Amino acid sequence: MKFSKLKDEIIRIIDNNANKEDNLKEICNILRTEISYYDWVGFYFKNGEKEELKLAQFSGKPTEHTIIPFGKGICGQVALSNKKYIVQDVSEQDNYISCGIDVKSEIVIPIFKDGKNIGQIDIDSHQLNPFSKTDEELLVFVCDQVSSLYF
Repeated sequence: MKFSKLKDEIIRIIDNNANKEDNLKEICNILRTEISYYDWVGFYFKNGEKEELKLAQFSGKPTEHTIIPFGKGICGQVALSNKKYIVQDVSEQDNYISCGIDVKSEIVIPIFKDGKNIGQIDIDSHQLNPFSKTDEELLVFVCDQVSSLYF
């Protein structure tokens, strides 16, 4: 499925009027199944007033990283910096939290509501150097849709 069609599908899912958790799960599933190099897709959100992220819906192998302190790993860095982070080779990162030996790259895009970082989408790939500007644009779109319609 082309990225433009995926955007239409994301809108369709969100307009489905199912509950938020079901829609987020369906978004994770469609991204993982339609983009061959997206091997794990998940949403993390700020855990109340704590300085940590909590795993919400995801698609892929279960992870032990259900709580991530701000600053730890790529997701924790995005929580502090409020900037997207694209890692084409995780072996080159000192502050990387390994989710499995197969993970070679990761992209994390923050979700903002009223200028505040409330969470993020996290994608792991088993390929080196798979992410392009188009991936970034698609995931920013997904985060914008999730933010505007759910929070």
